[in-house]
Amino acid sequence: MTPPDIHVPVGPILAALNIVGTFVFAASGALAAARLRQTLVTFAFFALTTGVGGGTVRDLLIGAPVFWVHDVSQALICLGAALIVFMTPVRWWPERMLDWLDAIGLAAFAVFGTAKAISYGIHPLIAALMGVSTACVGGIIRDLLAGVPSILLRPEIYVTAAALSAGLYALLLSLGAPAAPAGALAALAGFALRALAIARGLALPSYGEGPEGEPAAPPD
Repeated sequence: MTPPDIHVPVGPILAALNIVGTFVFAASGALAAARLRQTLVTFAFFALTTGVGGGTVRDLLIGAPVFWVHDVSQALICLGAALIVFMTPVRWWPERMLDWLDAIGLAAFAVFGTAKAISYGIHPLIAALMGVSTACVGGIIRDLLAGVPSILLRPEIYVTAAALSAGLYALLLSLGAPAAPAGALAALAGFALRALAIARGLALPSYGEGPEGEPAAPPD
């Protein structure tokens, strides 16, 4: 199937989403290191790998130059986030702060990852999947480094929120919507869904569960 002819210039909204996503994901990586009482070097490593991990995988898959290798500002953002977290008191970081930082980065990266894939001629459906990868891989790497269960394995809605942002953005572009408002709306929608999941514990039914979360009855 021939993909729609969509060109996505990286305007100020998309550029801002990339910067915000990089910073908050890097901060979430540094916060994970803080909970492990690690050194500044470990803070920096966690921040860098979390901040650029998803985008690195995306760029390798779509055949683009790996963004942070050619743009030193991305590494500086990650290292700056690590330093900020390291220099601030522990009391400034509530127990669920990592989840909220992750929610912001999730929505921002889902949209920016989709936009970048589309700008390289990727079909909008596949581009949306690249957006989901951009949004989720950094958090997976962070959790693996920290030795904690992956955020993907929590019952709360997570990947679905990234898919909402990425899919809505790709859909709006396919319908002819301008990139900037489409990006802002899609990022807000994904963040709102993830925020509800954090605040209220929203979750999709797991395999073998009934509609109310109870184990489903065995088949007759």
